[in-house]
Amino acid sequence: MTVIDKKALIEARVNSGLLGQWYPVAKSVEIKDSRPYGAKLLGRKLVLWRDGSGQIKCLEDFCPHRGAPLSYGEVHEGNIGCRYHGVVVDGEGVVQRVPAMPECALEGRKALESFHVQEAMDAVFVYMPSVEAPEPPELKLPHELSSDEWEGFLCTSVWEANYRYALDNLADPMHGCYLHAESFTLAFGSKQDLMKLDKTDAGFRIERVSQAGANFDWTEFEIHEGSMFCFLEIPYPPAAGPGGVFRIVGFTTPVDERTCKVFFWRLRKVDGLAREAWRFLYRAKLEKTHWDVLEQDRVMLEGMPDDARRREMLYQHDIGLAHLRRALNRLARAQIEAEDAAADGVAAQ
Repeated sequence: MTVIDKKALIEARVNSGLLGQWYPVAKSVEIKDSRPYGAKLLGRKLVLWRDGSGQIKCLEDFCPHRGAPLSYGEVHEGNIGCRYHGVVVDGEGVVQRVPAMPECALEGRKALESFHVQEAMDAVFVYMPSVEAPEPPELKLPHELSSDEWEGFLCTSVWEANYRYALDNLADPMHGCYLHAESFTLAFGSKQDLMKLDKTDAGFRIERVSQAGANFDWTEFEIHEGSMFCFLEIPYPPAAGPGGVFRIVGFTTPVDERTCKVFFWRLRKVDGLAREAWRFLYRAKLEKTHWDVLEQDRVMLEGMPDDARRREMLYQHDIGLAHLRRALNRLARAQIEAEDAAADGVAAQ
């Protein structure tokens, strides 16, 4: 394989989404024991549902009989039944019943790939295995999501843009004072500055050199084995009610090469009556302004061409983007090399 081929493979893998990762795909409340839920992750169609004990199951969304979507079907005693011909499959992908033909040879056969699932902080995460990591590592989560000190809300949105654009957007604090200049909380601060990047134990932090605490002035990324997320803070004026700064924890899920799904936890450190007061104020007043900001991001990213990276001209403010892209390329390279080694081993047998 030539160097050019390897570079093209790495670019394609990063563009479609890395394997060996935990990705959020839905809110917990969306997965029910009464009907299946269809999702798409890294270009693959998945179906999720809760079995009789409330545990979430996840399979490829494909009936082993004729390929009809199982997500169009029904939940039967904890298993999933295809609406097309009634074939029933369990959470491990084994055919349990073929109602139209008793004692059918399909019964008892492992026919579908199943995926590991974990619920955490109102979200459902699915692990997409890789050659070098077929079994999932521990799902690493931001400490804010497991701390009683923080109170917040999970919001999700589907953007018709490659997930890399969403990550680049998060690694670019400078856009806040321009794109979101009319926002309730992001209308302040200087429109000129330099950026600095500091490595951390788990990733890196990109922030403005001369300004802090006035706008969306920094983002920190954590890159763990099997997961990646970021967090940032937005200063709140007194009119925003009780509590400390407004912190956002974000995950970005590649749906396919032209679509992503973003998951943002909007958090404040509050307790007691202040917690209840902030929850009410957020729902009654502040939530709309935050959705307005997200819509500005969505519209901007969806308007960018799919191949914008081929023509972009980066400058000093983009050191966060460049660092993040190198990290993704390293992970993609490791996956492709592991796949090549596994293929060579099979060929040598």
